[in-house]
Amino acid sequence: MKVALIQLAYGDDESVADRLVRVSALVREQRGHDLVVLPELWAAGGFDYRHWPERAETTQGAVAQAMSVAAREAGVTLHAGSIVETTSGAAVGRDGKDLWNTSLVFGPDGVLAATYRKIHRFGFGTGEPRLMEAGEELVMMDLPDGGGGTVRAGLSTCYDLRFPELYRAQLDLGATLFVIPAAWPRPRVQHWTLLAHARAIENQCVVIACNTAGTHSGHEMGGHSQVVSPTGEALAMAGTGEEVLSVDIDMSAVDAWRESFPVLDDRRIPDHVR
Repeated sequence: MKVALIQLAYGDDESVADRLVRVSALVREQRGHDLVVLPELWAAGGFDYRHWPERAETTQGAVAQAMSVAAREAGVTLHAGSIVETTSGAAVGRDGKDLWNTSLVFGPDGVLAATYRKIHRFGFGTGEPRLMEAGEELVMMDLPDGGGGTVRAGLSTCYDLRFPELYRAQLDLGATLFVIPAAWPRPRVQHWTLLAHARAIENQCVVIACNTAGTHSGHEMGGHSQVVSPTGEALAMAGTGEEVLSVDIDMSAVDAWRESFPVLDDRRIPDHVR
């Protein structure tokens, strides 16, 4: 399975329109990969809270349309990171809001194949919790493995990485791969690398984690996008600037490791904590 992680760098001086053109070109350059992954909220700005309402769009908006075209022209499955999604008033969440942090995945035909609304909102009462609704559904999808088959992938986003129960639930739904776009800041980048390794090791899954670079809204981003094997080995790790990681992943290593080191067979959960 050949994967490209586009660790995008951007700042406040780049317009959303210019960034959209630039990212579309970067995606088109990844022809020959099975999966291409972009970071979280790269168009709206991961920490640019004040602009989120005006940059919100539907899952058929300008970003989605551009990413659909780019995926089709590159002939890749594209995890297009996430957008600030609005339903334009057609529906609201439990808290009465009309914004979500929503990931979009397009097939090589350009068709929207999956969406995931971020379950865990970062901000401790500000930022995402103040402006956005929480997602409520686990999302799984089959991704091409490069050999004519598919692998079962669980979708999550950034802050979700801190909540291991989410990944256990995806494991129980058949996951062998986790795909995680993020806008993780530099001061806590050690947590980013450590937690991605932990999710891979404890679930014996491959982790594809694509972070943001650059500085926007006063926040320096952490970079260090990474692909981690089910044994916890870093198959590839980016630096702190804009970079494209191209990685060949042997997904058969998941079954092989689970068979040779069957730790998951020893899971025991007492009835009183179920």
